[in-house]
Amino acid sequence: MKTDRNETANMINIAIADDHVLYRAGVKTALSQKKDIKVIAEADNGMQLLNLLKHIQPDVILLDIEMPIMNGIATLPEIKQLYPQIKVIMLTMHDDHSMITKLMELGANSYLTKNSDSEIIYDAVKTCFEQEYYFNALTNKALIDGLRHKRSDDSPQEVKLNDKEITILRLMCEEKSTKEIADIVDLSPRTVEAIRDKLKSKVGAKSTAGLIMYAVKHNIMAQ
Repeated sequence: MKTDRNETANMINIAIADDHVLYRAGVKTALSQKKDIKVIAEADNGMQLLNLLKHIQPDVILLDIEMPIMNGIATLPEIKQLYPQIKVIMLTMHDDHSMITKLMELGANSYLTKNSDSEIIYDAVKTCFEQEYYFNALTNKALIDGLRHKRSDDSPQEVKLNDKEITILRLMCEEKSTKEIADIVDLSPRTVEAIRDKLKSKVGAKSTAGLIMYAVKHNIMAQ
């Protein structure tokens, strides 16, 4: 049977890193039933995953936080430094808000509890692949709680943003994709990406999640 080239091009390649074999098998089976998902690698721990990444390049990684030898918290920054284009969804049994905030600031693209059903995992994979981040009630509440604690910290020097930067930041908070933002503000997607990177540098954010936290903290959505 011939494989449609477009279908192959649109395939999302997944790697799963989790030391619980039964959970890993269940997620793999569920995702493999989707026509646009292909699980191309599995690992028991972060070190094994990093070794696999030298040879294969998934689009999205499902990364367990608690693993032997090298856990997900230690593995995430390594992945983001070596392979910044790979989207990483953290998996855990716990909905620890401080942990969620920390991981999102380190570059995680989403955070799911292991009791999430297969459709939620699939939706997170698709959204991260297409729009970079998947925000749900858990991540949103954690980020807002994180902001409440940060309000008591020493306030950094006020950053001046121009109208274009504010507009793009608002649209990012509305979960618009880079292409959607580019169409709205009449710029090329590459220019929007450049402005987004400049914004990160301006406000001292390490990730898009950090930018969104900045926007909420400074009431940019309400301006």
